[in-house]
Amino acid sequence: QVIQCLQAKKKKKLKAQGRKSKKLAKNFLKAPDNRNNLSLWKLYAYLEWLLGNTDDSRKVFDTALCTAGTGGLKSAQLCSLSLLYAQLEVELLESTEGAVMSRAVHILTKLTENGPYVPYSGQVLPVNVLKARKTYEHALQDFLSKTAVSDQDQVKDTDQLVNLVGCYALFQYLTVGIDAAVLIYTQASEKLEVSGSQKCENTEENFGILNFPTALEAITVLHTNLLRFHMKISIYPLNPLREALTEALKRYPSNQSLWRSYIHIQRKSHSASKARRFFDSVTRSTNSLEPWLFAIQAEQMRKKLTEKVQRADVGEIHCTIPETGLTNRIVALFEHAVQSENGTHCPLLWRMYLNFMV
Repeated sequence: QVIQCLQAKKKKKLKAQGRKSKKLAKNFLKAPDNRNNLSLWKLYAYLEWLLGNTDDSRKVFDTALCTAGTGGLKSAQLCSLSLLYAQLEVELLESTEGAVMSRAVHILTKLTENGPYVPYSGQVLPVNVLKARKTYEHALQDFLSKTAVSDQDQVKDTDQLVNLVGCYALFQYLTVGIDAAVLIYTQASEKLEVSGSQKCENTEENFGILNFPTALEAITVLHTNLLRFHMKISIYPLNPLREALTEALKRYPSNQSLWRSYIHIQRKSHSASKARRFFDSVTRSTNSLEPWLFAIQAEQMRKKLTEKVQRADVGEIHCTIPETGLTNRIVALFEHAVQSENGTHCPLLWRMYLNFMV
C-alpha cells in the first residue's frame, strides 16, 4: 500500500499509511517469536527507507545485522538482508568514484568476516576489501561445484545462491567496476545452464531441476537491474543491456520486472520497428499474457508522447493531422490479445481495452 501511494504521488495518504504500516511492523517485532526474524526486520527497514526515513532505516538495518549472529555467507537470511541494505545504499551514489569507501562496501565486506557486525564508521580498510574478495570468490566456487552434484538440497539453496551472486557482483561493481560485476553474473549463469542440462540428461526425476530456472531468472533480473543503474549514473552503451533483456525475455516471457526494464529502454529509441518485431516473435512463441500487455503499454506510451509533441505550444489548436496509425495498431493488439487463450479470460485486459476505446 505504501508503494501504491508512492507511485500515485498521494502525499497525505502516504503519511497516514506510513504511520499505520510502521505501527503494524513494530507490533509484529514486539512478539517474542519474531524478535530474531530477519525477514521481518528486513521488511521494516525497507518500509522506513520507502517513507524517506533513511537514517531510521539504517538504524533498523544495523540493529538487525548486529543481532543476526555470525552466520556470514552461509546464512541465506543474512545474505538477503545485507544485499537489500547494500542495494539501497548504492542507489544513493551519484557516481562510482570513491565507492570503495562507501557504506555499501562496508556492509558487503562485513558479511564475509563471520564476526559480529560493526556499524559503518566512515571508512573501509583496503586489506578487508582484498580479504572479502577472496572469501566471495571461494564461496561462489564452492557453491557452484556443489550445485552440480546436489539434488534435493537445491530447493533451499536457490535463494542462497542468488543472494551470494548478488552480493559478490555488487561488491565487484563498487570495488573494481561494471565489467567485473557482469563477469560474475555471466559465470554463474553459464555454470547453472551447464549443470541444468547435465541434470536433465542424467536423471528423469530430480527435485533440484525445478530450481535451475528459478535461480537463473533471479540472477538475470539482478544483472539487468545493475546495468540499468550503471547507465543512469555514468556513460555506458545501451547494447549490452538490450541484448541481455531480449535473451532473458525469450526464456522468461512472464517476468514483469524484465518487461518493465525493456519498455523503459525502448522509450529512448526513436525507431519502434525493432521492439515491435521482438514483441511479435515473443507473443507467437508463448501462451503468457505479459508480452501482450507490455506490447500494448509500450504503444500507448508512444502514442502519449506523440500527442504531447504535436500539441506543444499551440494553445487551443490541436494537431491538424490526427495520429491514427498508432490508434489502429493498439486496437489490433487488443483484438489479437483478447482472442488468445489466456487473454479471453483476463479481466484486466478487457478493462484496458474498454478504457482505451472510451
